[in-house]
Amino acid sequence: MKLSFLFFGNKPNEKWQLCRQMGIDFAIAKLAPELTGKLPPWDYDSLKSSKEIFKDNGFELIGLEGDQMDMMRIKLGLDGRDEDIEKYKIMLENMGKLGINLLCYNFMATGWFRTSKGIEERGGALVTGFSSEEGDKLPLTEFGIVPTEKIWENYDYFIKAIMPSAEKYGVKMALHPDDPPVPSLQGIGRVLINADAMRKALSLVESPSHGLTFCQGTYVTMGENIPSLIEEFGKQGKIHFVHLRDISGSAEDFRETFHDNGPTDMPRMLELYNNIGFNGPLRSDHVPTMAGESNSQAGYEMNGNLFGIGYIRGMMDTLKIPYI
Repeated sequence: MKLSFLFFGNKPNEKWQLCRQMGIDFAIAKLAPELTGKLPPWDYDSLKSSKEIFKDNGFELIGLEGDQMDMMRIKLGLDGRDEDIEKYKIMLENMGKLGINLLCYNFMATGWFRTSKGIEERGGALVTGFSSEEGDKLPLTEFGIVPTEKIWENYDYFIKAIMPSAEKYGVKMALHPDDPPVPSLQGIGRVLINADAMRKALSLVESPSHGLTFCQGTYVTMGENIPSLIEEFGKQGKIHFVHLRDISGSAEDFRETFHDNGPTDMPRMLELYNNIGFNGPLRSDHVPTMAGESNSQAGYEMNGNLFGIGYIRGMMDTLKIPYI
């Protein structure tokens, strides 16, 4: 397995140095223009320069994560989506040329969503959480009501359009489930909310490039049987990327936890990933904000990642699970 870290943008800072000090060699990055000041990765020179920045700072850029460009026309099926899909295909071509062979993507029009970002965890650390009761009070977006059937149609259209390019250029498309996994938010349907939905998504196109980001915490939120899913999707070769985190609660009402303070048997999960032969990237995900941090980037502050990465490495060393 490849221990990796998610970088927002391409500008080196203290986080980069801390990752090198922890022995992290592999970078996953979101390179949207608002983070880089450059064109999105459909521009070859822009993506190439970002890869070179990571290399100069001791990292191999092996994947991209999140929306690298404005995806709303694609996700909502609006006029102009075909133009955006063509740019997406060019991005996949550029990734293949530069040896960036993983794309963690989602199909959430309302995005990763929380109703609270300041819930107290152990020792006063702050974590994010979600309450359907609070979420249901939020106003509709400018797009009004968008039913789940429409979102499924849009995903089907998108994945069938881009998958030939992903396969041609050797990019693994790793689909992230909806977080939180609730049927709708602010009037817009959310479809990837349980294991059956993920199975349906995978069934739309048969390709070795078509797989999953197994965001373990989101599957816990769904109430799914995590060991069974790791075995099922793993044996199919569909787990391309792993996010390790934990939660307390259910889809309707939950909060994040420290990696060692939730209901999941983390050592057992790592053993299962090893048993299925998973050798892709794995990263610590959604960490608490700890003492001295501002919580300006809730879920992604650094001290929690220092804890999470160290905890993961300790488990893997104890279990003699190989990683790089």
